[in-house]
Amino acid sequence: MKTRLLLALTALLAVPGLSRATVDDALSFAYEAATPYVQQGFTFREDAWGGDLGVGDQKAVTAQLFRGNAYWFTLGTDVDGATVTVNLYDAKGKLAQSSAWQKGRFAGAAITPKQTGTYYAIIEVKKSPADRTPWALVYGYK
Repeated sequence: MKTRLLLALTALLAVPGLSRATVDDALSFAYEAATPYVQQGFTFREDAWGGDLGVGDQKAVTAQLFRGNAYWFTLGTDVDGATVTVNLYDAKGKLAQSSAWQKGRFAGAAITPKQTGTYYAIIEVKKSPADRTPWALVYGYK
């Protein structure tokens, strides 16, 4: 009886760690996607957003951006075969990015805000072999 209880508790404790590990892995891919921009002089913050989404689901994250700076947002997932996107919108809901790209488990979007304010990065999982796809988003500025 004690052995079964111990095994059950161990299994329950392992689940949150597994979830966190996949977001941590996704964060590695988000920073990998940022590499070319670091080489261009962008400073990437340690702040990051992460979670998991089903196919077709979206998540909005907010960022306070400042006029005069250029920003790159990069997104990554550790799920092989997944397709993710990120797009940037202003406070009025208007697409505000100057450029964006998508390549499988990686995506990025750039913006040079014309006004200081709150902006929204919309994350979407377009396709994935997993029921829930972990993702992470980071951003840099110069």
